[in-house]
Amino acid sequence: MLTKRRGLAAFCALWMALPSHGQIEPAQVNGPIPPQMPDLPSIGAPDWLSDTVSRPHANIATEIIAPSISVMPLGSLSLSAVGILPSSITGLPAGLWGASEPEILARLLRAQPIAGLPAIQSFTETLALAELDPPRDTESDSAMVFLARIDMLLARGALDQAQALIERAGPTNPQVFRRWFDVSLMTGHADRACQAMAANPDIAPTLPARILCLARTGDWAAAALSLDTGFALGRITAAEADLIARFLDPELFEGAPPLPPDPAMTPLAFQMRAAIGERPATLGLPLIFAHADLSDQAGWHAQLDASERLMRAGAISAGQWLAIYTARVPSASGGVWDRVGALQRFDAAVLAGDPVQAGARLASAYAAMQAAGLETAFAAIYAERLLRMPLVGETGLLARRIGLLSSHYETIAQAALPQSREEAFHFAIARGQPVSPPPNADLTTQAVAAAFADPVPTHRYAWFVQNDRLGEAILRAALVLSDKARDPGDLTDALALYRSIGLEDLARRAALQLMLLTPAPSQ
Repeated sequence: MLTKRRGLAAFCALWMALPSHGQIEPAQVNGPIPPQMPDLPSIGAPDWLSDTVSRPHANIATEIIAPSISVMPLGSLSLSAVGILPSSITGLPAGLWGASEPEILARLLRAQPIAGLPAIQSFTETLALAELDPPRDTESDSAMVFLARIDMLLARGALDQAQALIERAGPTNPQVFRRWFDVSLMTGHADRACQAMAANPDIAPTLPARILCLARTGDWAAAALSLDTGFALGRITAAEADLIARFLDPELFEGAPPLPPDPAMTPLAFQMRAAIGERPATLGLPLIFAHADLSDQAGWHAQLDASERLMRAGAISAGQWLAIYTARVPSASGGVWDRVGALQRFDAAVLAGDPVQAGARLASAYAAMQAAGLETAFAAIYAERLLRMPLVGETGLLARRIGLLSSHYETIAQAALPQSREEAFHFAIARGQPVSPPPNADLTTQAVAAAFADPVPTHRYAWFVQNDRLGEAILRAALVLSDKARDPGDLTDALALYRSIGLEDLARRAALQLMLLTPAPSQ
């Protein structure tokens, strides 16, 4: 914790030291071009987003060109500046986005992986939730960056976080409302979303969304009439009409074959299918749907699968995942059941305060967590308790390795004596000290060692930092650190950037995870 606070203080000090708190000097603008960077994805709404808001009619004249004028009511707030984590908590400067183009920031946010390096996952989530000023080089206020922050959270299944951020802003923008409507559907608050849709004249709902809301309020006649009218006018497809008809009157379809699978499932269609008893399996769907399997209505196996997927993405807490893992006694074997059994046996020994049994069961429990990509969740729960146990030999080495993956990494490195060259190297990185890699070190370890040299090496992100694009540099480096196919030189540059701007805690945790984690399973 002390390291993290010192790192954030240094980060803010670095920002304050830049010319005019991030203002660009003329020489910098006309200086070298930025380094070559990978292509970024295009901007667009997620494929799974429900079509709940009607598109505006394209009947606006385009021949007359008027001057661009920004108008904002007094006391209003840019959407891009909305956040739920103030700088007093995040330690991030308000002007982090600086002079970056909103479109570039939006693409970088959407490009962040669903389940990358855990330290980077946590940090980019903080960026998405932080109160930050909008980018400066935009002529008018734009929701582009805000929508990208929401979409990054939703792609990871972080529904509660996304909902809190949207509600802080107020879901009055049509595109923001689309996302809030879907989140409300998946979190069991559809009635609230329907009430907001009815109360907001600026939100024009599509017919399927309107029909859902009419049905939920008991106006079945109006819902049926809307279905007939929409289908006759071509505003509802045949597939949509089939689903909605079954949703409105399932008794008419008793004995009929089930609906065919929907290759483009949306939360709106998911809820209608669930209402008629044809809820789709969520395993192959985007993570936003996995929350449906966390409820008591889903079987335990489905809850376990969903909790593992969401835990890898950082969408739920380690405590939530553990509660599901320890809710019952597995009655089968193989796959997730073996993982649950191994963890429950270890957990029972820890709760009993039995260091002998805990040590004997640690290796099998941790191997199970490695198979599921849940090492950091395991470390978050058990690292501190393992530190208090008198574990020696290989078991002690494993306990300290697990501890290095937790927030107690620096305490372990300061208090324990390394028992191998490899452990000595890990301890040095945990303390932020320059150190040579052990003999026969792999390329990742060598790249980490290069980043922790004294002084911190120069890196390819210097242009961005010098030209008031610090947040952009941070997001680009985050992509590198979570890329399994990264080049070692790119890895060194990314870690060196974080260290050079005072994000020391993030750099150390990311470096330790790069060396100690096994590749996570795909989502």
